[in-house]
Amino acid sequence: MGYFERALVAAIVIGAGAGFVGALVVLRRRVFFAQALTHATYPGAVAAAALGMSVPAGAAVASVVIVAVMSGIARVRHQGAQVAAGIVLTGGFALGALLQAVIPGLPVQPESLLVGSILTVSDGDILLATAVLVASIALVAVFGTRIVFSTFDRAGYRAAGFREWPVEVLVLGLTAASVVSSLPAVGAILAIALLAAPAAAARAVVPTFRGVLVVAPLIGAASGVIGVLVSRYAAVAAGPAIALAATAFFLVALGGSQLRRLPSRRAPIPVETAEDARIA
Repeated sequence: MGYFERALVAAIVIGAGAGFVGALVVLRRRVFFAQALTHATYPGAVAAAALGMSVPAGAAVASVVIVAVMSGIARVRHQGAQVAAGIVLTGGFALGALLQAVIPGLPVQPESLLVGSILTVSDGDILLATAVLVASIALVAVFGTRIVFSTFDRAGYRAAGFREWPVEVLVLGLTAASVVSSLPAVGAILAIALLAAPAAAARAVVPTFRGVLVVAPLIGAASGVIGVLVSRYAAVAAGPAIALAATAFFLVALGGSQLRRLPSRRAPIPVETAEDARIA
């Protein structure tokens, strides 16, 4: 399999996985959390590149630390989830930029860590993305009822005696895994586009939770394929092209949903006519 065919396969798998996990992120309103994770894995990627290790492996180690820190800060009284996400986002990205500046001669281009380089993905990257996708589907299949309950009726979920933090940690863990597997395609900065845009587009056109879980991966995979094709034939970077394709899907879906909500311009039926029709 050539590099271009490998890139297409990676785009499909990574886009589908990010879209699936992104559905949970968007429906639970954790996009800011996801953005914090994408930025905060950057120092792990830089450190792994400097040590000659796998970049996704370094980002994975960083993501474990990040999820633990975010969960801990969020549970501190008078702090909360938004505070945790803001601290991790700025602090993590700043640490990555500092490491990049003080470590001379990185074996990879810093831009590839930020915006991805899908044309150079390896078979291991594809296997990692596939494993994340399969694990995400399996976990949602097992814990889907509790995820839905916690997402749409938190007060009822707590009243039923369930604790919210296990579901929150599960979603955060899946988000971190998706971010790590997306690094080869779109990098640390643009990964949020593959997580948020396909899921938001699916939410605009599909009214059910299950429907969003099905449509979002399809949009994510399509965004990946379109981005790779545009990258080849327009000679532009693949990561930004994939992010822009996902954004375009969202704008089209949002525009279509708004058009459907416009009131009908047909003349209203006269009251007498409507009454006659009901009687008849």
